[in-house]
Amino acid sequence: MEMEQEKMNVSKELSPDAASYCCSACHGDEAWSYSRPVRGRAKSRSLSASPALGSTKESRRTRSLHGPCPVTTFGPKACVLQNPQTIMHIQDPASQRLTWNKSPKSVLVIKKIRDASLLQPFKELCVYLMEENNMIVYVEKKVLEDPAIACDDNFGPVKKKFCTFREDYDDISNQIDFIICLGGDGTLLYASSLFQGSVPPVMAFHLGSLGFLTPFTFENFQSQVAQVIEGNAAIVLRSRLKVRVVKELRGKKMTVHNGLSENGLPAPGLDPEVGKQAMQYQVLNEVVIDRGPSSYLSNVDVYLDGHLITTVQGDGVIVSTPTGSTAYAAAAGASMIHPNVPAIMLTPICPHSLSFRPIVVPAGVELKIMLSPEARNTAWVSLDGRKRQEIRHGDSITITTSRYPLPSICVRDPVSDWFESLAQCLHWNVRKKQAHFAEDEEDGEDS
Repeated sequence: MEMEQEKMNVSKELSPDAASYCCSACHGDEAWSYSRPVRGRAKSRSLSASPALGSTKESRRTRSLHGPCPVTTFGPKACVLQNPQTIMHIQDPASQRLTWNKSPKSVLVIKKIRDASLLQPFKELCVYLMEENNMIVYVEKKVLEDPAIACDDNFGPVKKKFCTFREDYDDISNQIDFIICLGGDGTLLYASSLFQGSVPPVMAFHLGSLGFLTPFTFENFQSQVAQVIEGNAAIVLRSRLKVRVVKELRGKKMTVHNGLSENGLPAPGLDPEVGKQAMQYQVLNEVVIDRGPSSYLSNVDVYLDGHLITTVQGDGVIVSTPTGSTAYAAAAGASMIHPNVPAIMLTPICPHSLSFRPIVVPAGVELKIMLSPEARNTAWVSLDGRKRQEIRHGDSITITTSRYPLPSICVRDPVSDWFESLAQCLHWNVRKKQAHFAEDEEDGEDS
């Protein structure tokens, strides 16, 4: 009798607040019972499902069309407190597909500057977008100032239809539906720097030197662009870092154009209480703190969520995204991480300690880097290889996962494209094949 009463009490406790125990990302993906949670939706969306044994009506999902969601309940009463500011959810990479709420009308074309081999592909792409798809094409003003384009009479009528902008002066973040990059990996990093908030989908063509982040080839660009416009493409969400650089005012005036600072953001606000200025950036690859031109070791303190975790003594430290793990961090001895893994990597550069190994911390933590009090020299910070600036005593760099990832369009899917890039661009695990043993003639006769 007591056991039955206890079950009734538990069921009363669970039923009114069932939604609070379910993962908010699933929207009803968990159907709860007293004994155990049953995976599956009310309306079956699984590739194959079979009835459970016995008289129950539960169904067992063997393969889902949706990515796995982390279990957030433990036993009948314990659960993870739901946070409305959740940055990301675990998702099956194969389920990430591009879709449009409305048909795209404007496209930003980014071309590698000072590369004559890209002029013809650039012209063909722009003519295709304007004349065959009736799209509005944005380009950077200095691209059209190239003499080869300016003096081309055949390209004149198309050139008049361009919408132009200037970096650090014009804000086009709310005018672009998607982006097409022509060049190497640098064009994708440049596209990321133009959008300090939400980033439109990026389609990157490999017309540069490396091409790890640019999976598309230009031979059949018409059919590939047409599929993207139709919304038929896989995407990989490349996480970015939100970086806040806070500096003490030392009497140096900052150059401001049209209310924008040197990084294209509104002029940095000043905190009257501490007399400091703050600048914020969105970084796709990595934040590098190094010793600069000084011959002394860099000496910086690294804090994680407010706690000092280590002091870096060496040439510097790299804080990278999974996308940046195959860049500078890989050259410094770090592991390579797939872009779908929610993480931040901390990699020392030539540390003066044999035991200082690269580490991976969860996405969403807050890292803060400052000069150590005993540091003999200043440090320098660069963000995706740009905006390089000096860091002095009293300055700080705060790094965490950004709310705004970069959606990169895939040729096949996020996993296949990544391993293809490892093999083709970095020659990952390429070696001469080992020769097999020759068959013994005597053993062959005995058999």
